[in-house]
Amino acid sequence: MTIELVVPTVGESITEVEIGSWLKTTGDYVERDEAIVEIESDKATVEVYAPVAGTIGEIVKQTGETATVGELIGYLDEGGAPVVKVEAAAEAPGDIEEIAAASIAVTAATASATAPTEPPRVMPSARRVLAEKGLTAEEVRASGPGGRLLKEDALRAEKPAAKPPAGAEMPSADGQRQEEAVRMTPLRRMVAQQLVSAQQTAALLTTFNEADMTAVMDLRREYKDDYEKKYEVRLGFMSFFVKAAIEALKAFPPANAEVRGEEIVYKNYYDIGIAVSGKKGLVVPVLRNAERLSFAEIELAIGDIGRRARDGKIRVEELQGGTFTITNGGIFGSLMSTPIINPPQSAILGMHKIQERPVVREGEIVARPMMYLALTYDHRIIDGREAVGFLVRIKECIEDPSRILLEI
Repeated sequence: MTIELVVPTVGESITEVEIGSWLKTTGDYVERDEAIVEIESDKATVEVYAPVAGTIGEIVKQTGETATVGELIGYLDEGGAPVVKVEAAAEAPGDIEEIAAASIAVTAATASATAPTEPPRVMPSARRVLAEKGLTAEEVRASGPGGRLLKEDALRAEKPAAKPPAGAEMPSADGQRQEEAVRMTPLRRMVAQQLVSAQQTAALLTTFNEADMTAVMDLRREYKDDYEKKYEVRLGFMSFFVKAAIEALKAFPPANAEVRGEEIVYKNYYDIGIAVSGKKGLVVPVLRNAERLSFAEIELAIGDIGRRARDGKIRVEELQGGTFTITNGGIFGSLMSTPIINPPQSAILGMHKIQERPVVREGEIVARPMMYLALTYDHRIIDGREAVGFLVRIKECIEDPSRILLEI
C-alpha cells in the first residue's frame, strides 16, 4: 500500500513551509515514527515522521522547494524489509556455497545498483534537471534502487569545472577568489523581515547604563555548590536579569506594552523572550509568566531551551508571543551594542561582556567587574525619562540583589 506524505500543520497561521533536508532517500527502508524529512517554517524546523514502516518511494518536493500545509511531498510504500548488503566475496575467500547463498539473498535492485558496467536508468524528472545543467548521466552518481538516477541526484550534482586552455595561468591555491550563493532559510528570512519591519514602523532609540556585577558574582560564588546540589542546575547571570527586568517592567508599564493600531495595550503578565543562537540562526523562545518562576525554574528553563535551540528542536508555540526580550551579546564577547526590538514588543534589554574596569568607590579608584547595559525602545510609547529610569532600576537590582527579593 502506497501512503502519501504531506506537509503537517506546523503552527497557527503558518500555511507555507520550505523543504529543509530529506533524511532518507528513495529506496531507503524506515521504521514507523522514524524521522524522514525536515521542513522549515519562518519560526522553527519540524521533523516529519514515517506513519508506518516501509520504503521511501518517489520524492515529490526536493530540498529548498516550498510547499503548503497538506501538500504532497513524497510517497511511502508500506511493508517490505530492510535490504541486507553483502560484503564483496573477493575480500574474504571462503566456502563457495556460503558465497553463492549470500549472493542469492541480494535483491535484484542492489545487484544492478552495484554493477559498474551498466548505464544508470534515468528517471524523467532527473533527465530534465540534467538537461538544464548540461550534465550526462555518466557524470552523476545514482543512488536510487536498481541503479536509478533520481531527481535529487541530479540536483546535487555539479558540472565539472572546465579545464583551462593550454598555456592559461592557474590561480594559486591561496589566491582564488570565489563566491557561493546560499538560499536563506525561512527562519533567517523571517528574522530579516522582522528586523527591517521594526526599524521601519517603530521610532527606535537606545539608551545605555552600566552595572557593577560584584554583588551578583559574590552571591554566585558563595552559594554555588549548595545551589547546584539542591536544584541540579548552575546559578547563572540570566536569572538575575530576568528577575530584575520584571521589577523594571512593573515600575515602567509602557516597556511591557505594545502599539495596536491607535491604542496602547498594557499587559499585566510578563512573558520574557530569551534570544539564543540556534541551529538555524537566532531564535527567541519565551518564558511564560516569568514573574511566577523561581530563580531555579528560570535557570532550568533557560538551560532546556538553549540545548534544544542548538539541536533545532524548539517548538513553534515556544516562539510565539512575548512581551519583552533579553539578549546577551556578552557571551560572544560584545562589549556594547544596540539591539533591535522584536515586534510588536516595545523594548529589548541588551546584556554585554563583563569586564574589569577602574571605577571610583568612596573616593578611591578600584577595579570592578562591570557590564554595559543597553535598552532599545519604541519612542512612540516610551519616553526618554522612562527608558533611563528603566535601566537605572535594572542597575539597582543587579548591584543590590536583595531589592529583587524585597521588591523595592
